[in-house]
Amino acid sequence: MEWSVIRLIAHSGRRLNGLYPNFGKEPQNLILGLAIDGMNPYDTLSTQHSSWPVLLVIYKLSPWLCMKQKYMMLSMMISGPRQPRNDIDVYLSPLVEDLRNLWDEGVVVFDAFRKETFEMRAMLFCTINDFPANGNLSGYSAKGHHACPICEENTSYIQLKHGRKIVYSRHHRFLTPNHPYRRLKKGFNGIQEHNIALILLTGEQVYQWVQHLNTVFGKTQKKDKSKSCIWKKRSILFDHSYWFDLDIRHCIDVMHVEKNVCDSVIGKLLNIQGKTRMA
Repeated sequence: MEWSVIRLIAHSGRRLNGLYPNFGKEPQNLILGLAIDGMNPYDTLSTQHSSWPVLLVIYKLSPWLCMKQKYMMLSMMISGPRQPRNDIDVYLSPLVEDLRNLWDEGVVVFDAFRKETFEMRAMLFCTINDFPANGNLSGYSAKGHHACPICEENTSYIQLKHGRKIVYSRHHRFLTPNHPYRRLKKGFNGIQEHNIALILLTGEQVYQWVQHLNTVFGKTQKKDKSKSCIWKKRSILFDHSYWFDLDIRHCIDVMHVEKNVCDSVIGKLLNIQGKTRMA
């Protein structure tokens, strides 16, 4: 997870410095990553309790320092009998307001090494979550027939005939045009893949989709099901003026992806009960 985000920062750093030169010329300004995931502190899946720690990670440090515990800030703990899901924006609103003030106004900080004060600002660079939490933060519907946030309505899926599972196919269109797997029929859906991968939507394009959505928070409130839309809400992170300009706003936690794929492969090979599905 941390290495993928570090490479992302290195790739996007020059572009952000060009867009916001006043922010880039101060080396002590902070670039932050927001990590949220649900956990059960009681080590049992049957307990009716859910805890969601909200962590801020400083990514403008050396790679061997940014993931140390003393540089990770537990800014909030969302705790309750149910998961926050789409209502997570309600809990995050105080934190987003503080981050917005850090960007717009800054805060005067004393530099103990130089023995002087300076105005420090902070930018929320990206979020890091597993796929379900990613959908809660971004506002995209991360399940169903159009679960891919890149392909959106062009997501290729197959509804299994004797079950309720949805299988997503044609992943090899994300490979390079001359990749040999594109011509491989038996390993995929029986046809060669000649289409190219779709381009990820920019922040401005996403905002055009979600700016007019009427979001109703609260699990006891009735949702309007008359309108079918793959976007559920306008994310609260769009309150940041720079959120439109970020290349990649939401990142998938590599640890979860690797673990889930490994569990599925090993479970299928060893025929472990309950672990034989290939997702």
